[in-house]
Amino acid sequence: MKRTSNRSCGFFSIRGVLNLGALLLLTLGLLTVFAVLPIVSYYRAHAFSNQLSVNSGGFNLGGINGSGQVPILDNFAGLIDPTTPSNAMTRKGFDGQEYNLVFSDEFSVDGRTFWPGDDPYWEAVDLHYWATGDLEWYDPDAITTAGGNLQITITQDNIHDLNYRSGMLQSWNKFCFTGGYIEVSLSLPGSPTISGFWPGAWTMGNLARAGYGATTDGTWPYSYQACDLGTLKNQTTPDGTGPAAAVTAQAGGSLSYLPGQKLSSCTCANEDHPGPNVNVGRGSPEIDIIEAQVTAVKGGTNIGQASQSAQFAPFDDNYNWKVAGAKINNATISKANSYKGGIYQQSVSVVTTVDQTAYFGAGGNFQKFGFEYTPGNSGSITWAVGDSATWTMTPAAIGPNKVTQISQRTISEEPMSIILNLAISASFETVDLPHLVTPNQLLIDYVRVYQSKGQENVGCSPSQFPTEQYIKDHINAYSNPNLTTWAQAGYNFPKNSLQDTC
Repeated sequence: MKRTSNRSCGFFSIRGVLNLGALLLLTLGLLTVFAVLPIVSYYRAHAFSNQLSVNSGGFNLGGINGSGQVPILDNFAGLIDPTTPSNAMTRKGFDGQEYNLVFSDEFSVDGRTFWPGDDPYWEAVDLHYWATGDLEWYDPDAITTAGGNLQITITQDNIHDLNYRSGMLQSWNKFCFTGGYIEVSLSLPGSPTISGFWPGAWTMGNLARAGYGATTDGTWPYSYQACDLGTLKNQTTPDGTGPAAAVTAQAGGSLSYLPGQKLSSCTCANEDHPGPNVNVGRGSPEIDIIEAQVTAVKGGTNIGQASQSAQFAPFDDNYNWKVAGAKINNATISKANSYKGGIYQQSVSVVTTVDQTAYFGAGGNFQKFGFEYTPGNSGSITWAVGDSATWTMTPAAIGPNKVTQISQRTISEEPMSIILNLAISASFETVDLPHLVTPNQLLIDYVRVYQSKGQENVGCSPSQFPTEQYIKDHINAYSNPNLTTWAQAGYNFPKNSLQDTC
């Protein structure tokens, strides 16, 4: 019997097309399940850890950030802003050595933003800085770049039940450095005669994140390698009975309210510690480039000054650091700060009169501030205003103290991140609210970091003082600013051999 053609069953028949389409859909589905989905799942799973990994600014697919940038941090040249002037590539240090530029940001591109993921080196926080009783909420929208400067603007706004909006910019876990010289050029907010604004440019060890109280608990401002009473709660014996200088300070209460050095060299074996081993004391010391203050001088005149300090724990008796261990270069403009610390910090500080026209409301000029330091027990810090050194602290300033039974404090060996902020707080100085003018601005022309040749140490997790894995292992503390203690974040202090059974 002769067969007739059936068009509905041919290759180009409707049924054939449908069959081919079904096969294509099935193939695409299999590719999605076994190829695309694992890739997407991997990047989603690693998104936040990528964002918080050492020197990483990207959290999107391929490691880019919100602006499509991929930071080049394994090459020193990638850290240098291409608009940095050629004459700023090197400098001669106060120690006589030649220093090379290893990082710079000239803020020459207008319109930058600093929400999480927007920038490879910087991030603005979104929080209330409760630790110092600030009157402002830090909002990333308060920070941008314009006119070749970083602008941090403070305004009088009702935000999160506070009356002021301002900004804090951090390089935490994105860019850090150990040793060298950091310099900022800035124009201060307000007037040199009206107190209240608290602008700061400072550095802090990467094991703590400014504004995240759980991370500073037991780390800030410890810089200590000894295993003795200085590592314990309140700097006292385990039973709290001595030494006398720690039990009763000059003000009548305890010398220290700190919980003890969480990551001390007394840490028991196999306890939670960032390394490189439990015998290395770790913490988050602070070195300030400048905290600007307005001070009343003889005759009742107010003048603008720079407080240039380093914060330490544990403490000397009555916070009296050894002034003989400091050298002030020009006593006509610089003097030891009358503030020496309190129950949460010891402050080794000198104040220096600044250019009175370097204020947003008094000429708007810019002035340079910086510090040069060598880490370690034999290290030192030299601060500068303009091109001149203002003062130097040596190890003798923070040497052993028999009265409080503590040992040598250390010039920070931790990788230091950079913080730029503008606050209002009565905990720093008198706030003259009726005369403070808002909106106002802290302007930063540039940030530059130099290190001597052969001593380059850039990164937030160097092998000698790692932080990366520890931060990942305790991410709840480092990602939630509402947590105030390490315990609230769900973690315990490691055992200390002086008071616990190892």
